[in-house]
Amino acid sequence: MTTTLRGITWDHSRGYTSVVATAQRFHELHPEVEIIWEKRSLKAFGDYPLQKLVDKFDLLIIDHPFVGYAASHPILLPLDEYLPKDYLQDQAKNSVGASHESYIYDGHQWALATDAATPIASYRPDLLKKHGLSLPQTFEEVLELAKSGMVIVPAVAVDILMNVYYFCITQGIPLFENNCFVDEEAGIWALEQLKTLVNLCPPECLSRNPIKTNDALAAGEKYLYCPFAYGYSNYGRPGYAEHLLAFTNVVGFEKNKTGSTTLGGTGLAISAHCQNKETAVDYAKYLNSALVQRTLYVENGGQPGHRSAWLDETVNTRTNYFFRDTLATLDNAYLRPRYDGYLHFQDAGGPVVRDYLKNGGNPKDVLATLEKIYQESLRGIDALEHV
Repeated sequence: MTTTLRGITWDHSRGYTSVVATAQRFHELHPEVEIIWEKRSLKAFGDYPLQKLVDKFDLLIIDHPFVGYAASHPILLPLDEYLPKDYLQDQAKNSVGASHESYIYDGHQWALATDAATPIASYRPDLLKKHGLSLPQTFEEVLELAKSGMVIVPAVAVDILMNVYYFCITQGIPLFENNCFVDEEAGIWALEQLKTLVNLCPPECLSRNPIKTNDALAAGEKYLYCPFAYGYSNYGRPGYAEHLLAFTNVVGFEKNKTGSTTLGGTGLAISAHCQNKETAVDYAKYLNSALVQRTLYVENGGQPGHRSAWLDETVNTRTNYFFRDTLATLDNAYLRPRYDGYLHFQDAGGPVVRDYLKNGGNPKDVLATLEKIYQESLRGIDALEHV
């Protein structure tokens, strides 16, 4: 008798072909198990309510800010009750930055860190050489390079809000503390710094997410540097895009100081309604194992969450040393709040910042609006409930 598991992931080689390959191999090892992966757009991945997927799918690739909602609603399996303790200890020991921790909430493990990412810097080594330029070492040098018109940055709503976080956390300015989003003076400074950068970049940036940004950087000879965008190791693989990209750590405000960006990545969760829980858990263990993460998973476009893959010489050789050259930024990444309601702040706050960057305005008013949205989120207003 065949056991069928259905999974939902996101529509990119990093998110789709990687898990399809592992599902096929798991089927070959366990012929009685069939795993069918479906995909949804990156926008739907960030916006569509998780609670509307758990009845249809057994396996779900999720973003860690969802775990606060999951902890308050019976929609996901608490994996710590199903996985061996030593397996979870290995996952924690081999976490990339706070990736493993990001799926722990209210005492339970709601997903495994299958994929790890944070905004990193990307560039065209061929164009840097052609123009006789060096990589920026500080944010001030980023602004100088941006005056050339060859710097781009993703500036769609959610990414631009994460970039506000960068300015604050890199400077040691606390966020989401003492019942406040950010100190007013510091928040205004961060908004103004971001606006200065975006004003020096092409207006097309306001409609580009990290994927479109990397596509633009890898095409032609128009752009040569991006200071921070969620990393995609695919662009460091020969044949994936027109030109090979290289990657490096995000700059800070002083030389030799790595900036702090906002942790992303994805995790594998299991629906609480799954009818074949043990089989689903066995596949989760397989997918997130050190061996599969640094071989089959990464070979098929994945961006592993297991640290051994990031340190592996073969993996790095295949990806233009993407993992080795950006690990410091991953380890330094900021872990977003995950309380039930945070996603309202993220979904509603991003467009406010983007509108300011596009149309101008008073940064003090922008910050006041963000603070209002934050207070709404603390009252349990969740944008996902209204999609």
